[in-house]
Amino acid sequence: MSDERERWRERQRLAASVHGAAEESRLAAEAEQARALIADFVREAGERGLRPSALTAAPYRGGTRYRTRLRGWYLRRDRSVAVGTDGEFYLLTVPASLRSRVLGAEPRPDRPRLVVGQGARDGESMPLDRLLRQRLDQGNDWP
Repeated sequence: MSDERERWRERQRLAASVHGAAEESRLAAEAEQARALIADFVREAGERGLRPSALTAAPYRGGTRYRTRLRGWYLRRDRSVAVGTDGEFYLLTVPASLRSRVLGAEPRPDRPRLVVGQGARDGESMPLDRLLRQRLDQGNDWP
């Protein structure tokens, strides 16, 4: 019985490994497509004269905003998602810290997804291409 149980566990480990590799491959392909959309957005924003702004980040809890060294375009009105002039995708939430309050936060680029906020509450997820198009259509009047 012990040998059979061990063979079952090994099959489960193998299946989990294969599933994990397939999921990682899918996410990498999705990120590549999303990066192409973002590159097109940055190019078109430049062509349209869309002015980038100084981006700020918010702690996970609280209403304070921290300065960053990033410049780019917010994609959501709550300023939680942005595309930098560097062509990277940013989720602008960071851990709260005194250092960030004084010296500014340093958000790292995130792996872009084709649906921003996927798995979030109703109304919080939106296709990336739609967010980018809305931002371009708003021009420099966007708040």
